Order: sequence, then C-alpha cells, then structure tokens
Amino acid sequence: MISIVIPVLNGGDKFRHCLEAVSAADPPALEIVVVNDGGTEDLAFVQTEFGGRVVNLERTGGPAGARNRGVRETTGDVLLFIDADVIVKPDIIRQVSAVFEQEPDVSAVFGSYDDQPLETNFLSQYRNLLHHFVHQNGKPEASTFWGACGAIRREDFEAVGGFDEARYPLPSIEDVDLGYRLKRTGKRIRLCAELQVKHLKRWDAASVIRTDFFQRGLPWTELIFRERNLLNDLNTSTANRISVVMALLLLGTAVLSFLLPSLLYATAACAIILLWLNRSLYLYFKKKRGTLFAAMTVPWHWLLFLESGIAFATGLLLYRVLRTSKPAPLAQNGQ
Repeated sequence: MISIVIPVLNGGDKFRHCLEAVSAADPPALEIVVVNDGGTEDLAFVQTEFGGRVVNLERTGGPAGARNRGVRETTGDVLLFIDADVIVKPDIIRQVSAVFEQEPDVSAVFGSYDDQPLETNFLSQYRNLLHHFVHQNGKPEASTFWGACGAIRREDFEAVGGFDEARYPLPSIEDVDLGYRLKRTGKRIRLCAELQVKHLKRWDAASVIRTDFFQRGLPWTELIFRERNLLNDLNTSTANRISVVMALLLLGTAVLSFLLPSLLYATAACAIILLWLNRSLYLYFKKKRGTLFAAMTVPWHWLLFLESGIAFATGLLLYRVLRTSKPAPLAQNGQ
C-alpha cells in the first residue's frame, strides 16, 4: 500500500517524463498525488493521461509544505516521495516494498541518483556523479533522509510531524531535517544502494554556488547546532570535515604567500592532503568519464569544501548572535 507524492513547480517536459516513469511502475503504486506548489502550469494531463490526482496550492510554499499537503490526500501506509525532475525504474514499488517487508523495524528508506544523468554538460555530470558516489558508498544504516526518492512509513512520518514547512519554506534540507528527527526518536533509516533514479536537472555555476551555500551549507549548520550533533555520514563524514579545513588552509596560505613566499610549501601540502583524502572519488571520476573530466572536477570539488567552511563559519556567527540576542525568559514562581 504505497502512495506516491510528487511536489512540482512548473515542471515542464521533465515532469512529464517523471510521470511517465512513475505511472509505468510494475506493480503500480496505490495512488499518485501531485501537488502543484503555486505554479502556473496546467496539470490537467496528470489525471487524464496518468491517472493521478492534483492538489493545487494558491501560493508557492516550498517542497516541505507541498509534500505535507500531498500526504493528507493519500491513504497508503507507506509514503514514497519522488521529485518532479527524476525518472524512476519500473520496479521501484517492488524495491521499496521489499525493504519494508524484509526489515519490519525500518522506518524509512532512500536511494540515490544513477550514474547516467540526462544533461550532458560538465557541471550536471559532475554533480550527479558526485551524489551517486557519496550515496553508493554511504552507510546502509543511515542517519538522514532524501526526498528525491525516499519512502517512510506513514505512522512514523506523522509521529515526527512530517516535514518542517515553517522552518523550510524554500527548497533546502527539509529532508535531512526529517531524517535527523526520525533518528532522534530511535527509528531506523536504510540507504538502499540499488534504489536509483535518473536525474534530469541541468546544473550551472550559479545554481551550484547558490545550492551549496544558501540551500545546503547555512541551513545544515543551523541544524547541526540545533541538534547538537555532527553525524559521521554522507556529506558530513570525517574525511569531508578534514577536507573543509584543508581547503580553507589552502586558500589562506595561498593568499598569504604573496607576502610570505615560503607559505607556498604549506599550500602544496594542503593540496596533496586534499587529493589523498578524496583519491577514491577522483579515481571514480576517471573511471567513469576519463582523466580530463576527473582533473576538471578537482577545483569544483575544492570549491564545495570552501563554501561549506565559509557557510559553517557564517552559520556559527549567526547562531551565536541570534542565540545571545534572544531576551532572557521571564522569572516564574518568584524565581
């Protein structure tokens, strides 16, 4: 009894491709609920061509709110969230069902992008292969959640209050936050490497920088401080944390070397450490797309570490300022 919920905001042809794949699932889902998140696109074809139901929201409220609204229109005991820019495999319902049937104590399961993204430009290939590598090498016993292709038992979803639409009114880490809250209550989350979807998004430099800093880095820092826990999993692994420090040191020593040329040795040392820490990823890129492609990914990957470090420092400052600026609670009962 799996219900599929898909939030969409003017998805265009890519959304149609998504629906074609979802509706062709064998066995089929119990129902397909599409939430139009304040978009202007006519979605009548969702019902006439694919047998899905459409919920129209008057204004855009972000994927967290759209998913929550879609859940209220479903009846299945398992909720499968799919993004509007992915293509699922025909056996997705069978795969999700198998996890929950074989492991009754699992609360949620999620997968990854495959290694063959639709868009062929360099940044789209790099971003999707990076995601694929990280998820394929992640711990099966996960500590987070992924909303692009992730399923959760309804009772557990409702028990933690669903996605936090108040805190995340825009696309952000609303799925990561949900995973943290599930894990906090002792629920099990499974990363299923075989559960893969094809990503249709086209990445460019602006979307990469905006996503890494504003939609991921800053809110993730706030989540870490709020939960008081930095999990050693996926993008927050120990190797990634060390890489962030090395990238910041590399930038700092490189700039200061204009004044103190001897610091170039430190810069080179940081670069070597970064290459060594991430050698398995770069070898994977080389295997998949060749030496030139792998070499081109290095500066972009190091930029990701720099953005993460700067976002963490910025988030730390904001967190401290906001926390200390809050008025002290009023004394109660004479205390």
